[in-house]
Amino acid sequence: MVLRATHFNTDRNDNMSYAIVGFGAVGQALARMFARKGIDVAVASRRPPKALAPQANAIGPAVVPKTLKDALEADILMLAVPYEQHQEVAKARASWKGKIVIDVTNSLDDLGGIPSSSVIARALPGAPLVKAFNHLPARVLAEDPAINGGRRVVFLSSDDESATATVAALVERLGYAPVSLGKIAEGGLLVQARDGIWGPLIFQDLFKKGR
Repeated sequence: MVLRATHFNTDRNDNMSYAIVGFGAVGQALARMFARKGIDVAVASRRPPKALAPQANAIGPAVVPKTLKDALEADILMLAVPYEQHQEVAKARASWKGKIVIDVTNSLDDLGGIPSSSVIARALPGAPLVKAFNHLPARVLAEDPAINGGRRVVFLSSDDESATATVAALVERLGYAPVSLGKIAEGGLLVQARDGIWGPLIFQDLFKKGR
């Protein structure tokens, strides 16, 4: 399947800092994206920084283990913990204003028809939330996104257009092709689960041709 490419201005990300919260298989795959492009990124989890150092060092010097408190000082935060741990992360900051959170979590829990990203957004008041990177398994996220002249697609959904544009620029900078699905409760439902069933775009590995 070939999709029309949309280009975003990557300059808007030049002065921003990044952190990945959660350093399991998905968190390490995300870290490889940054390391591949030589972009500094902090990583944190429940474990102390020294416990993350062996995996971080193996990925590359751009990946810097930090405490959760210090990692949450970054401008853009990638939430890569199991869904049920998001409340624990939410309590780690007194205020979420000024942060952009990229929700990489997935959940099959019955949430009364509410998208899981909407639940997480409520737990992080003041932080625009963008759903992204969650539709691909860790082993695919760890791969080079450029194949046969195309770029692997990353779907985005958010209720904040400015945050979507900022994250889309980061997606492009990391070598992927951003595709916006609109708001979380609209097109965003395509990459979330409802009633224990995955959305139709979950696990869809698509590519865009051109720029």
